[in-house]
Amino acid sequence: MDMSIPKTLATPAKASASGRLSSVASALLLLKVFGDADAELGISSIAKTLGLAKSTVHRLAVTLASEGFLEQNPDNGRYRLGLALFSLGALVRQRMDVSNQARPLLGLLRDRAQEAVHLAILSQGEVVYLYNLESAQAIGIRSYIGVRKPAFCTCEGRVMLAFGAPEQATAVLKQPLLARTPRTVTDPKALLRTLAEVRQSGYAIDDEESEIGIRGAAAPVRDMSGRVVAAVGLAGPTQRLTKKDLRALVPQVVATADAISARLGFQSR
Repeated sequence: MDMSIPKTLATPAKASASGRLSSVASALLLLKVFGDADAELGISSIAKTLGLAKSTVHRLAVTLASEGFLEQNPDNGRYRLGLALFSLGALVRQRMDVSNQARPLLGLLRDRAQEAVHLAILSQGEVVYLYNLESAQAIGIRSYIGVRKPAFCTCEGRVMLAFGAPEQATAVLKQPLLARTPRTVTDPKALLRTLAEVRQSGYAIDDEESEIGIRGAAAPVRDMSGRVVAAVGLAGPTQRLTKKDLRALVPQVVATADAISARLGFQSR
């Protein structure tokens, strides 16, 4: 593994034109120094590689170790990568696995329902769309890949808030809830009742609450431990997807989410 550091990055400036924090850049470069051949490194070795003062490297290493990103070997004082990085990497891998496992099943759902389908995750109180399959219908909806939307008013977000940790939903509902359409519900008490209904039914509905002219439904995707890690959503234009039609498609959405969960190792009771 080539871990050489460009000289322009080895000595970070106090502030860059892009606004990058030099201390953060240095900490990230420090983590990148470690590799298969250098599983453990001392302060002097790291400082030489990065072209930084030993005192600077020591402060960075101590800070990273306090947060679990580095560990110090008590026998020789050298540092190695910590378990916090493993946990973060596992989250990234998990999302990749969800997307990989979901793709063929989302395709089947799109073909059967003839409406757009997508896979979404929850991030900092917002829904992020990882995967999108557009409908073959003449009138459809735009791709959502990479788009972030408030979780409280989307069916995907409500599913993940309803089945996630209670404190997560509480934190989201404490934030300013801005209406995206005239139909958006922004009353926290009403939304709590909606989340309770979602837990009872196993799915969520969005009837023009996040976008005018769009209806949708979503169901939760669970990992091996039973934790909800994503949501399968289906959406279409209101002029074609009536409330009755949407309700009729809900079982297919739930079945698809359950099938993806099974692929991830979840076994329902």
